[in-house]
Amino acid sequence: MTRPEFDSIKSFDEFSKYYWYREELIKICKDHGLKSDGSKIELNGVIESYFYGEKIAPVKKRNVKPKKVVKELTVDTGLIECGFTFGNRFRDFFREQTGEENFKFNVDMVATAKAVKESGDESFTLGDLLDIYYGRKTYATYDKSALQWNKFVKDFCADDATAVYSERLKAAASLWKIVRESDMPKVYSHELFEKYKDKIEGCN
Repeated sequence: MTRPEFDSIKSFDEFSKYYWYREELIKICKDHGLKSDGSKIELNGVIESYFYGEKIAPVKKRNVKPKKVVKELTVDTGLIECGFTFGNRFRDFFREQTGEENFKFNVDMVATAKAVKESGDESFTLGDLLDIYYGRKTYATYDKSALQWNKFVKDFCADDATAVYSERLKAAASLWKIVRESDMPKVYSHELFEKYKDKIEGCN
């Protein structure tokens, strides 16, 4: 089934059958006077509310700046208060807290810090972000659906049958377009390739 235009979709269940890029979700929200910033998960939530009769309007962002220079970082230090970034100062702080020499910020920490700054949540601390790292709390999660395309390409290229294409990435994109605009699962399989290989455009 080909993906219909948004305005002809009657329910969120129907909407969820199809793949939408974040840019498309932003446009849908803007076109319908809805809140149009945030991750794909957040935008999907706005659109879900819309289908259930609740219109979440755009919110004016608060531009909160650090009130002072925080010299000493502790788990009680506010994330906004200290002007948190993903730079070396804060990496060193979390390295000390976790005892991990090669500490790296995970994707949920990145999503959370972004959400805290956007909402102006001055109550959120570095200790809370540490809890996010350990999975003891959730605040904002990384939208893992954004990885669907990457996995699709990887699996496409791992299939020896697709070696017939000199431009494999273009071939994968052509097949992905068919899948994306349908209600099929957004995953690659050899059976999918066999079914649609005659529709993969100009990549030989």
